[in-house]
Amino acid sequence: MNIEVYMFLRDFSTLFIGLLCPIVGSIYFYKYKDSVLKYFLAYLWITVILDYGAYIAREYFDIRNNGIVYNLFFFFSFLYLSSLYYRILRDPKKKKAVYVFIFIYIVAFVIGGFYENYITDFQSIPFITASILFVLQATLYFIEILNSKRILYIKKNLFFWISIGILVYYVGNVPFRIAIKYYLEKESWTILFSVLHVLIILSNVCYMIGFIWSDKKQQY
Repeated sequence: MNIEVYMFLRDFSTLFIGLLCPIVGSIYFYKYKDSVLKYFLAYLWITVILDYGAYIAREYFDIRNNGIVYNLFFFFSFLYLSSLYYRILRDPKKKKAVYVFIFIYIVAFVIGGFYENYITDFQSIPFITASILFVLQATLYFIEILNSKRILYIKKNLFFWISIGILVYYVGNVPFRIAIKYYLEKESWTILFSVLHVLIILSNVCYMIGFIWSDKKQQY
């Protein structure tokens, strides 16, 4: 297959699934509109707008310097998703741990500015730090539901599927970011970016499963 055709199909499938996900979330919004997850749909739509905007800017206007947009978006994304874990976790000690994680991330974000340009570079230090912290937060959440009656409703729990999607994306992204930043030459980027696109698709599929399977009465 021609490389240009392959890259078009890769980008198209990722953008399509990325758009389909909030559409499905909008259809099933009635299930979680009164829960702490009601703003997750807005988060997904903002993600779609940024991704489509970046694709159009790159393909039609040859604008590729969008690092500052994604750096700022990811900063607020981490704060928002962490706030979900804080609100859903019930154990006070686990809630305090989330506060600590947020503090650690903010420190990493500031430190990252001394090594990478916020405007032109995709920040690696804050991203890798956030990925590790997301794993820790998801682990705290899974431990809590495993030790409660909520385990009985786990497949019908929207936030469970959101956490799975977060883990799929961020755990897989850590080696990707390290390889891109420190090891691989640009000639190898096409294959590695394909892995990133697969992670994006899988995480969105997890979100869609949650939207479709979850009950209106969420057992967080």
